[in-house]
Amino acid sequence: MSTRKRLSPEESRAAALEAARVLLIEAGPQAVTLKAVAGRVGRTHANLLHHFGSAAGLQKELARHLAQTVCNSIMDAVEATRAGIGSPREVVDLTFDAFGREGGGALASWMLASGNEDALDPIIEAIHKLVHDLHPEETHASGELKMHETTFTIVLLALGDALVGEQLAETLSVKRSVARERAEEILVAGFLSNGVSV
Repeated sequence: MSTRKRLSPEESRAAALEAARVLLIEAGPQAVTLKAVAGRVGRTHANLLHHFGSAAGLQKELARHLAQTVCNSIMDAVEATRAGIGSPREVVDLTFDAFGREGGGALASWMLASGNEDALDPIIEAIHKLVHDLHPEETHASGELKMHETTFTIVLLALGDALVGEQLAETLSVKRSVARERAEEILVAGFLSNGVSV
């Protein structure tokens, strides 16, 4: 008789989110269902229902998990750039890969198309916290929001590239890398305007 290892609620949620992330990358956002994730982690549908409430709840938590993981990586890359051991391109690549290769753009789009109006909230909250942590001196009251504007532009470029970049590049006969190159230029200008040499 086989026995399943008993996981803490935190371990169970973490395992489910990792399984959901793998499903997202392998098969797209429509594959991220409670049943599919439960099958991957050897748990019951009811167990995941208890943790996430619904498939939409699971997808929202996955979006939050992806955003936080990516923002942590971006923070590390930005700090490395400031210290002279990283590059703005690493920050850009992490952002574009999060929405593209890691499936963040497809997940957000799927959730919005499925009627989940607050699908982007976890991503926006994580990015907003990242920008604030990197530039706490920027406030709406002071009007100093250069890095907020830079972040806004780069995220829009990354999201657009993830959703329609390949088709647009082919239709317009341009290299797919153009969006990343423009994002890098914008980020370099943002760093320079904040007194960070790159």
